[in-house]
Amino acid sequence: MSWLADFKEGDRRLTRRMAHWTSPWVRQVLPVVESAAEGTKLWWAAAAVMTVAGGHRERKAAAVALASMGVSELVSNAVCKRLCERPRPPKELIPHDDVHDRPDSSSFPSGHTAAAVGFAAAVAGTSPGWGAACAVPAVAVAVERVHSGAHYPSDVAVGAVIGLASAWMIHRAPRLWLRRLL
Repeated sequence: MSWLADFKEGDRRLTRRMAHWTSPWVRQVLPVVESAAEGTKLWWAAAAVMTVAGGHRERKAAAVALASMGVSELVSNAVCKRLCERPRPPKELIPHDDVHDRPDSSSFPSGHTAAAVGFAAAVAGTSPGWGAACAVPAVAVAVERVHSGAHYPSDVAVGAVIGLASAWMIHRAPRLWLRRLL
């Protein structure tokens, strides 16, 4: 077996294991997380709370995070999903009814995870306390995407990398533009 075949088999095993989690916490919390993350509602709400409840630093964190989330979604959904057509995990790996609500688009990468991590990482770069608070639901979104059968763990991992890279770029972009102008 080649390393790629080993990797794919490991991805399938981890998907099966995560999809079989049956704790009451998982069955109650993850559907709520999925609903909140759909259409990035969770992150728009977090930005609104930071803007209303915080000062200048929190407003800046919210603006930077929304920009990072936008870049993350653009890269993952408009570019990567079009370049790599990967089918969703097969239904036989997923033992629960959530498998019927999966999107038709490519599984690779996870756009939800990219947006979540992009938002949380960008907030953390400006306001570490709020960033830590945003990291908890971001991790829950990533776990939910595998548990529901929407993605393989590797799709989620690449989505997280896209989110981190987007946050880094958004934080670095003003300095890079200033260097070019000067």
